[in-house]
Amino acid sequence: MEINRDTIAEWLKSLQDSICTALEKADSSQTFREDLWDRPEGGGERTRIISNGAVIEKGGVLFSAVHGDVPDFLQREKEHSAGTDDRNKSQFYATGVSIVIHPSNPFVPIIHMNIHYFEMDGGTRWLGGGIDLTPHYINEEEAGYFHTELKKVCDKHHASYYPKFKKWADDYFFITHRKETRGIGGIFFDRLNESAEMNFNQNLAFWKDIGELFAVVYCELIRRNKHKLFSEQHKQWQLLRRGRYVEFNLVYDKGTKFGLETNGRVESILMSLPKLASWEYDFKPEKNSEEEKKLGLLKKEISWA
Repeated sequence: MEINRDTIAEWLKSLQDSICTALEKADSSQTFREDLWDRPEGGGERTRIISNGAVIEKGGVLFSAVHGDVPDFLQREKEHSAGTDDRNKSQFYATGVSIVIHPSNPFVPIIHMNIHYFEMDGGTRWLGGGIDLTPHYINEEEAGYFHTELKKVCDKHHASYYPKFKKWADDYFFITHRKETRGIGGIFFDRLNESAEMNFNQNLAFWKDIGELFAVVYCELIRRNKHKLFSEQHKQWQLLRRGRYVEFNLVYDKGTKFGLETNGRVESILMSLPKLASWEYDFKPEKNSEEEKKLGLLKKEISWA
């Protein structure tokens, strides 16, 4: 089968279907609602949202395929790298699946995944994506499980991928103004295409394996934690940590910026935000508490796998 943007988009839609089915089964009480949106400049989205479930308080699984004039910030970057001042705008095409799940139980972690394909005129094309975990309370055994599963997939394709992409995630998912990572990281990569390591088709196989890993790993983490008892103190801490999640997504996240700068649907772009979050002035956890321990693990370069 010829690999092109249409076959990639069809595979992404099937991935969205399978992930939604797995999450509905894991939640057991709610199903996804679907919204379709046509982008005036070209393309559109298939947004699926689940809320108020037995496990998932709010979650979204979004498929998009958009095209049109290259946004100004990418056009400037293209001209700079080529050393030209091209007054004729290039065309772009981008398709991907983005997922963020905010659970009800504070012991079930937040998870995020995005995998995307991008192309421009002139033969430029690349793959990007990442998957990361944001526990409200860090269970070191489960952090090890998550990273070990990621490492297995990376190592299957290239020995350099896990250490390189883990570091990229550590650096990317860092809340600079808080001097802390968003969670325990994962992997992150962008502009992955023809390279010294692997060609496009080989990288496409890696990219697909990362997409298919999502449901396996997250449903297992749900199974381990969904029945754990929690207190009001645990819920308040969850709301504070969600506040940090909001700060990162609105201040630093490149996907949010790209969506807003390409006239995406705001409801879909901001589906990553939790239903409820909290901010307390100058909050400091109690000495030697579970919460203080969690903060001590929000740093780069921890070897989880």
